[in-house]
Amino acid sequence: MKRNEININGTAYPCSPTMGAMLRFKQETGREITEIDPTSFSDLCTYLWCCVASAAKREGKPFDMSLMDFADNLTPEDMTQWSEAIKGEDEPDADTSGEKKRKRRQASTSS
Repeated sequence: MKRNEININGTAYPCSPTMGAMLRFKQETGREITEIDPTSFSDLCTYLWCCVASAAKREGKPFDMSLMDFADNLTPEDMTQWSEAIKGEDEPDADTSGEKKRKRRQASTSS
C-alpha cells in the first residue's frame, strides 16, 4: 500500500485506505465504503477523514480533529490532490506488468 500524506494547516498527516478507515466510514455514515457516491463531496470528505484518522493512529501521530474541524480546514485543492493520488494507485504499476514478470521469470530459469 502506497503511503500518502495530506497537509492540513501546515501539518503533514499520513493518509491510507486501511481497514480501520473502512470501519470508521461505516460508523460515521451507516454505509459501507462500497456505497460511496463518487460525486458526493460529503462522502469523499468523510472517507478522507477516516483514512487520515486511521493512518495517524497506526503511525502513532496525534490526530484529534473532529470530522467537522477537518472539513473546515480542508481546501478544494487538498481534496483534488488526494483524489488524484488515490486514482493513481488504481493504475497498474509498470513493475508488476505481465511483460516485466515474464522477463524476470525467463531470467531466473536461464541462470
